[in-house]
Amino acid sequence: MEQLLLNLGFGNTVVAHKVVAILSPGSSPMKRVKDEAKQEKRLLDVTHGRKIRAFIITESNHVILSAIQADTLSSRFESLMAKEEG
Repeated sequence: MEQLLLNLGFGNTVVAHKVVAILSPGSSPMKRVKDEAKQEKRLLDVTHGRKIRAFIITESNHVILSAIQADTLSSRFESLMAKEEG
């Protein structure tokens, strides 16, 4: 079975079926989520030093920081899921 990969930018991908949520970083709870993930060594930063524009939560409870807008990642995710169904 072929795995669909969600492009997170800068050559980074994640298996689409492992993604639980794609969130915007602009709230206090997201700062707490990021801090907890960092403390527990579950944080992956794929921003290459750029501004964090999206949080991706995986089924293994890892938090991935991306410099790509959450809306853009969500659109990419929806396209992958539609391709799989079609």
